[in-house]
Amino acid sequence: MRIAIAQFDVVVGDLAGNADAVRSAAATATAEAADLLVLPELCLLGYPPRDLLLREEVVPSCERMLETLAAELPLPTLIGTPRRVAGGSRPIANSIALCRGGRVEAWHDKILLPTYDVFDEARWFEPGERPLVFDLETSGGVRRIGVLACEDLWRAEDVGLDRRYDVDPVAAIADVGCDVLVNPSASPFVAGKSTRHRAILADVAARVEAPVVMVNQVGACDDLVFDGGSMIVSPGGGVLGKLERFQPAQATFDLDPGGAGVTDHAAESSVHADRFEAIKLALASYCRRTGHGSVLLGLSGGIDSALVAALAVAALGPDAVLGVLLPSRYSSEGSRSDSRDLAARLGIRAEEMSIEPMHALVTTTLEPVLRVDGAGLEGLADENVQARSRGLLLMALSNARGRMLLSTSNKSELAVGYSTLYGDMCGGYAPIGDLYKTEVFELSRWMNASHRSLGFETPPIPVASIEKPPSAELRPDQRDDESLPDYEVLDAYLRGRIDEARAPESLRAMLGVDADLVRRIERLLAISEFKRYQATIIPKLSPRTFGRGREMPVAARWNPGD
Repeated sequence: MRIAIAQFDVVVGDLAGNADAVRSAAATATAEAADLLVLPELCLLGYPPRDLLLREEVVPSCERMLETLAAELPLPTLIGTPRRVAGGSRPIANSIALCRGGRVEAWHDKILLPTYDVFDEARWFEPGERPLVFDLETSGGVRRIGVLACEDLWRAEDVGLDRRYDVDPVAAIADVGCDVLVNPSASPFVAGKSTRHRAILADVAARVEAPVVMVNQVGACDDLVFDGGSMIVSPGGGVLGKLERFQPAQATFDLDPGGAGVTDHAAESSVHADRFEAIKLALASYCRRTGHGSVLLGLSGGIDSALVAALAVAALGPDAVLGVLLPSRYSSEGSRSDSRDLAARLGIRAEEMSIEPMHALVTTTLEPVLRVDGAGLEGLADENVQARSRGLLLMALSNARGRMLLSTSNKSELAVGYSTLYGDMCGGYAPIGDLYKTEVFELSRWMNASHRSLGFETPPIPVASIEKPPSAELRPDQRDDESLPDYEVLDAYLRGRIDEARAPESLRAMLGVDADLVRRIERLLAISEFKRYQATIIPKLSPRTFGRGREMPVAARWNPGD
C-alpha cells in the first residue's frame, strides 16, 4: 500500500487555514497515488486548544468543517478533530475521523488522556473505549489499518514517566491484528525525546507485528514546540520513511513487501542543535501568530542578551531585531563595546539610552520619603530601580513601535529569583527561559562553532561575552558568584530538584555540597515562586519548564516535620 503522511503548521483556532492545509495535503497525496493520507492529532482545530473547547460555537464549527472536507477529499484521510459525544462526564472526544467516500465513515476516540506536565486532557475530553480498525482497499489488495491517537501509543514512556493506565490500546490492536498501525500525534518537543520516540515505535511495531506510522504536529503554540519528525518504523526496528524535524513536510511511502522503502542511517542531531531549532521555531511561530513583525531587547554585553539576540536574528532576520544599550554609571566600557560588537556581528540596528537621568530622578523623588524612617535609596531597592528603569524604557519603545520585547532571563535566574520583576523580566516572550545558565554558555559556544551551517557569516556571539564573569552591573564590581553559588553547582542542583523532583538530601549527597548551601538554594526557590507566576511565556525545552507544566503553590511553607 502507499501511505501519505503530512505534518503542517497547525494554527490553533484557524479552522479555515487548517482545512486549506488538509486540502493541499490531500491533493498532493492523490497526485502521488497514495491509498491513505494520515494527518496529526487535532489538526483541524489545532493542539492544544485548551479552553477554546468550552466555547459554545467551537466544536460544532469543527464538525461542520469536517463534513465539508469529507465531501471534498479525493482519497481516504484520517483527520484529528474534536467532536461531541453522548454519555460520560464530558461531552467532547479527542477524535480521529476516517473520511472516505464523501463522508465521515468511522471514528477513533482517544483512549488514554494525559494529565501530567503540560497536559490536562481529562479536563475537556471523554476517553474512548476501543481502537479503530478498518479495511482499506489499496493497489496491493485489502489492508487492515489500526488507529491509535498519540498517548494511546506513548503511554507517557516518551517522557520517562510511570503512568499506570488501566487499559493498553496497543495490546488491544495486537489482539485483533492489523497490517499497518497509524498514530496521529501532537507530541511536544523535549530535548532527547525524538530518540525515545523511535525506540518506542520500534517496540510497538514488534508487538503488533506491523509497521507503525507516526505523524506528529509541527510548529509552535505559545509555550509548546512541536518538532514533527513523523516516521514509519518496521517490526524489525528500521525506519522505512521519515519527515524532517522542525519544518512542514509531506511524503508518500510504499509499505508493501518488496516496496522501495527508505532506511534511515542519519545520525541523531545534537542536543544543542535541537534546542537551537526549537527556540528558533518557537519564536518565529509566536511572532507570526501574534502579528509581531519585529522585536527588541536590551543589550547588556553579557551572554544572555547576546544569545537571545542571535536566536532572534536566526528566527526573524536581522532587520526585524532592534538592540538597545541601556548603560548606567556601573556599566563597564567592555560591556558597551561587547554590545556594539554583537550588533555588528548580527547586522542589527543598535541604539543607546543612558538610564542615569531616570535613576537620578527616581532617587531624588524617593529620598524625602525614605529618609523619614530610615536610610535613603540603596542596596537591592536601588538595584531594582535601575532594572525597572530599563524595563520602562524598553516597554515604551515596544509600545511606540509595535516591536515585541524579548525577555533575556534564563532558567537559573528564574529559579532563584536573580531577576527583577517589572525590570529584566519584562517582555512578551522569554526564548531562553528554559535554559540553565550553563546551557546558555554551551549553546552559545556551539552556535559560534557551527555558525556557517546556521546561516551566520561570522561567529555571532563575542568571545568576551562568553568568557567574562557574569555580572548584573548594578553596583561597583558586581559579580554573580558573589550572590549565587558557582553555576556548575547551582545548575546541577536545580536540574535535579526541578526537572527530576529529587529530594534535597539525595542531591546534597550526590553533589557533595554542604547543608547550608542546600538550605540557601531551597529558600531562594521558594521565595521566588511569586515572580515565576508573573513571568512571560517560556518555550518548553526540558522535562519540567516554569509555567503551566509546573504548578507549585506560592503562599506555602514546606515543613516535613522530621
